[in-house]
Amino acid sequence: MAPHPEAGPGDPPSPDRAELSRRAFVGLGALAAFGTACAPGEVPPEATQALRAEPAPAATQSTAFALDEVTVDALQEGMASGRWTARDLTRMYLERIEAVDRSGPTLRSVIETNPDALAIAERLDAERRDGTVRGPLHGIPVLIKDNIGTADRMNTTAGSHALAGAFPDTDSFVARQLRAAGAVLLGKANLSEWANFRSTRSSSGWSGRGGQCKNPYILDRNPCGSSSGSGAAVSANLCALAVGTETNGSIVCPSSANGVVGLKPTLGLVSRSRIIPIAHSQDTAGPMCRTVKDAAYLLGALTGLDAEDEATGASEGHRQTDYTQYLQADGLRGARIGVARAYFGFHADVDRVLEEALSALRAGGATLVDPADIPTRGDMDEPSYQVLLYEFKADLNAYLAGLGPSTPVHSLAELIEFNRANRELEMPWFGQEIFEAAQAKGPLSSPEYQEALQTMRRLAGPEGIDRVMDEHRLDAIVAPTGGPAWVTDLVNGDHFGGGSSSPAAIAGYPNLTVPAGAVHGLPVGLSFFGRAWSEPVLLRIAYAFEQATRHRTVPLFRPTLGL
Repeated sequence: MAPHPEAGPGDPPSPDRAELSRRAFVGLGALAAFGTACAPGEVPPEATQALRAEPAPAATQSTAFALDEVTVDALQEGMASGRWTARDLTRMYLERIEAVDRSGPTLRSVIETNPDALAIAERLDAERRDGTVRGPLHGIPVLIKDNIGTADRMNTTAGSHALAGAFPDTDSFVARQLRAAGAVLLGKANLSEWANFRSTRSSSGWSGRGGQCKNPYILDRNPCGSSSGSGAAVSANLCALAVGTETNGSIVCPSSANGVVGLKPTLGLVSRSRIIPIAHSQDTAGPMCRTVKDAAYLLGALTGLDAEDEATGASEGHRQTDYTQYLQADGLRGARIGVARAYFGFHADVDRVLEEALSALRAGGATLVDPADIPTRGDMDEPSYQVLLYEFKADLNAYLAGLGPSTPVHSLAELIEFNRANRELEMPWFGQEIFEAAQAKGPLSSPEYQEALQTMRRLAGPEGIDRVMDEHRLDAIVAPTGGPAWVTDLVNGDHFGGGSSSPAAIAGYPNLTVPAGAVHGLPVGLSFFGRAWSEPVLLRIAYAFEQATRHRTVPLFRPTLGL
């Protein structure tokens, strides 16, 4: 899963690390899945052909789609009435992916589709005919990020050719929960390769297998990352729901940039098992959806106790299977919300959008405490980065060691060598400086790691979010999720403006972003974050804000801003 590398623009720990922190902490059009195993240093010839056959940017908008903006409730009503079957929905989304993702605008948000998706949908239709409906996700097509393991005919590669042909023999807990809930696993979403924890000069949304994912609002703009494909695909109505992962910003940043709702849960609420890791102290999977209610449905399906992930034990007494019970149109009334004012000021138009959002919160009955800044803001990023380097080496080595003998790499060291041997495919635009920095780290018993881990947890939680919430008796804190999407630049890398993901990510606390408006047609999100296990409160407040403002708009696939 991706940490900050996947996603976000957090506060730089010091001026000379500003670019490293923003890129290393930010967390696919698709090539065909390469099912044949390769020896170390070898890549299938089809891969080189696909890389060289990159299509030109599309200049046309897509036509309207019958399932545009459809919600889980509407899909269930349609299946119950006989208007659609799960097979119908799956076929329509697969056709939409072909028309929008692999041709037309060519979003490159889906790295591969599930060859068994239609058969799965047919079995779920048979259950419905027999009177069994498993729950709100029964028959609902869902895309999951390509670092979430599935024991089927889909690859699990983190976007890298090094893991092409890696078919886990066991589902991740997330995949098992989705199957048990009756969801149709539609395919794997593109991502920033290795959850954007590879290079200090990366382009979010680029992976070796999937190419550069695009923002569906303006195609030459970046979708942010690392859950780029999940955000772009659900925004473009290529699926009903999507799942991303975050270490630091990798759910909330692409959700904001692609105009959707994204929820990074409390660490331990959703299992991390069988998900390609960045760092166990911050990684988590979470929902990326077009509405808060759909995010609540999806979160309820993902939670559970997993014997393979000890962190889920802490969710006892906190986790729910139905988060929709907390959604109230008047959920702002009586809420005390702190404004993390220090995260404002990086873009005048973003400030304008956010001031209007604050006015909407007040109009809904919330009391705003402004400012309510996190006192340790900026101090936690450097120790967190050190923790990520140590844990990435340890966690990725453990994951790769568990793969079968046909997989080309079984350690970070072997992965580094694979990339060097396949530079044209894996490093045509940027390198692997973060890989090399992680490889140079020692074991998790190192005093440097132990001290950094204790420091970051203290600064982010007890002395950070918890302190300001205690002082002002807050239910939640709000801040801009990020700025408008920047022009994708494969040569120079990402151009982050600002963001607020770091405190919640480093503390392991929940963070929920909701569309709050737009700057020149590019979406901007408002983040709601708070204490551990406060998902019910955040969902209640965010739902009320969403219902009062309804800023979500359908993307039009404009080729450029057109200044």
